[in-house]
Amino acid sequence: MKATINGLEVGFEASDTILDVARRNGIHIPTLCELHDINHSPATCRVCLVEVHQVEGAEPSYLTACDTAMGEGWRIMTRTPVVREKRRVQMEMTLADHHQDCATCSRTGDCELLDAADSVGLQRVRFQRRPLATTALDIPENAAIIYDQTRCIRCLRCVTVCREIQTVDAFEVVGRGAKAGVRIRNADSAGESACVACGQCVMVCPTGALTERDQTQQVVDYLADPDIITVFQIAPAIRVGFGEEFGLPAGTNVEGQVVTALHRIGADMVLDTSFAADLVIMEEGNEVLQRLRKGEGPVMTSCCPGWVSFAEKNYPEILPHLSTSRSPQQCLGSLVKSYLPKKMGVRADKIRMVSIMPCTAKKEEAAREEFCHDGIKDVDVVLTIREFARLLRHEGVDLKALPATPFDSPHLAEYTGAGVIFGTSGGVMEAAIRTLYYAVNGKELGQIEVEAVRGSEHLRSASIDVGGDVGQVRVAICHSLKAARSLVESVKAGESEYDFIEVMACPGGCIHGGGHLRGKHRYFKQVEQRRDALYSADRQKQVRQSHHNVQVQKLYEEYLEHPLSHRSHELLHTHYRDRKHPACADIQAIWQELDAHRTTEEA
Repeated sequence: MKATINGLEVGFEASDTILDVARRNGIHIPTLCELHDINHSPATCRVCLVEVHQVEGAEPSYLTACDTAMGEGWRIMTRTPVVREKRRVQMEMTLADHHQDCATCSRTGDCELLDAADSVGLQRVRFQRRPLATTALDIPENAAIIYDQTRCIRCLRCVTVCREIQTVDAFEVVGRGAKAGVRIRNADSAGESACVACGQCVMVCPTGALTERDQTQQVVDYLADPDIITVFQIAPAIRVGFGEEFGLPAGTNVEGQVVTALHRIGADMVLDTSFAADLVIMEEGNEVLQRLRKGEGPVMTSCCPGWVSFAEKNYPEILPHLSTSRSPQQCLGSLVKSYLPKKMGVRADKIRMVSIMPCTAKKEEAAREEFCHDGIKDVDVVLTIREFARLLRHEGVDLKALPATPFDSPHLAEYTGAGVIFGTSGGVMEAAIRTLYYAVNGKELGQIEVEAVRGSEHLRSASIDVGGDVGQVRVAICHSLKAARSLVESVKAGESEYDFIEVMACPGGCIHGGGHLRGKHRYFKQVEQRRDALYSADRQKQVRQSHHNVQVQKLYEEYLEHPLSHRSHELLHTHYRDRKHPACADIQAIWQELDAHRTTEEA
């Protein structure tokens, strides 16, 4: 089929929208609410208006390009004076609803709304701003994610990603017309909602309406206090997902530069969370082995706090199947407040542990009451990558110009290749298999790279021969909460049988966590480059198995005794609690129920 855009003849398929055809032919149409890689085109912003001549000689129509199917013989104009004026007026009305104090916004200098305003040639706003007629939420003090309704433009991206990608469905649209808005579903407080703080809504928000709770000034207070010892830890995914902010190619490993940057701003010690990932493998691996030998499967990983929260709120009946091992962040925090003070000869209450994570859910994890003892938190503050970038810019530090320096501590900083691949989906499983095989057979796995558990499919499975008295281990790996829900339902129904399951809440794992840098007009950004960079870092390490980490071995000799010891259980393990959230029926569920009822009647 044929049509024309700005006089250019273009071919198209019946399923193509005007925007699809324009993009394929290099013709720019401004957009704002649309996000093509999650198939989201609600046309709520109306910035993509175009002039459509369906019948020659007839009056043109002005239609949104993102959701209008291209028609045979149509003549599309994208830059007529009328089109451009309509776009500008639409943008004026959007800004009239929007809190325009850009200096205090988390997206200042990186805002899709302002980009769209510039794209349509907006030079003035004639309409006076009025507040949205929606109810304000009570945001808990320890909430990881802040929702500022005064900055919401009703693009509905958050609704789509939470409902379709994560199946959490924590948002809903309320009201009509000028009173329409997005709010937390079925809750007066964000703390009571179905939200698990995965942060994927933040990743797609085009404005500062959804953002992490900014704790950068709290960290600056620590750095400025001469009586406080500031200890930082950086997650495996940070090294390959941070350089982009400073103009480096996606996937560039900036591990050493991050260490240098932290010392430049006053950090006393910088540690690697990958060390604790190796430690978790020792604890979790032995726990898995015990349960497998007792036939107590499946065992599910517990290093992802978004997944743990999802399980507590949706499937509390499976909590006994979760590994009791804490996440690497919390294991390292626990040791920094117990083991490290003994080695340094300082008081634990003088140490502040700051984590730099690709994850918003880590903020809520650090605030859990079980990770605070005698008023001392294991992890005091969690900064997302975005917060860390702001902190360095505030301090005038250009990462790209810095030399690389190694991690500090001779006690808690060494890591293996197994520890670093924790940052990608399948990495925890692969690291565990390397050590499980050694624990069972007393020798190394022949092929250290376990290709069977690698990949990008949201739900994948394999059977791994661990040998010895264990034999074949049926494993599953899933990333995204939609895949996690599907897997749990399958296991509960007896349709799938697994021994060991890795779950990560965010699509792709930590390399696409809710605390990562955001991409404009794109959701799933540069994940492949980050994944490849982590696997490259693994291959470059001389030691690639967690059980060969010398500092981990020394830690057991000096302090923990052995995996699953009494002290290990006190410092490195945890428990979970039933926080069951009542499910709400939605339109999709109602239609499915009606279809099932109709099928039964017809039968």
